[in-house]
Amino acid sequence: MSRRTEGEGAVGAAVRVGWALVRHEARLMASLVLWLARRTHGTGAGGTAFGYARGEAAMMFGFAFVCVVETAAMSALLGDWPTLHAVVLFLDVYTVVFVVALYAASAVRPHVVTPDGLRVRRAVHVDLRIPRGRIASVRRELRMTHATAEGELNLAVGSQTTVTVELVEAVPHRSFFGRVRDVRVVRLHADDADGLVRALTAAPQGPAGHAVP
Repeated sequence: MSRRTEGEGAVGAAVRVGWALVRHEARLMASLVLWLARRTHGTGAGGTAFGYARGEAAMMFGFAFVCVVETAAMSALLGDWPTLHAVVLFLDVYTVVFVVALYAASAVRPHVVTPDGLRVRRAVHVDLRIPRGRIASVRRELRMTHATAEGELNLAVGSQTTVTVELVEAVPHRSFFGRVRDVRVVRLHADDADGLVRALTAAPQGPAGHAVP
């Protein structure tokens, strides 16, 4: 491979990473708007939402409070340097907004159980659709540690998952930067883990309220 080809490949990779970061920021800000409007994303069409953000709320807002305190302290320290003060103030305020938006993204993008299957999400980073026919088993299982293993996707909140979904056939998962890998086991956290398990193990309902064969 020539140096020119290698250079073009590096530029292409940098562009893909850049666009991924731009999309990430845009989705975070959109999630913040939805959160302020008390709306959710992707929970219509007969789906039942199961949140997972409750366990991280205290930590996220505690971090945001620390950032606010730091912003006030830096404003006092940099009062004699207006240009530097303006730059640091912008960065500090954006950090507070970013932290709140991270929580908002988790709050407005819950897991969703539909007659067709399960939509597993983690803020704006993960959005995995699992057809009901590929689910071999689903169970309530509390795990505090998660070793990295081939074919497994662990979406812990507060270092724990509460539901384990095993599949009869792998489904493709696209990572934040576009890498695709097949997963056969998904572990996730849900505030109402028992309710999510019941919803998935119950017979799926059709549009008229009848069980789907």
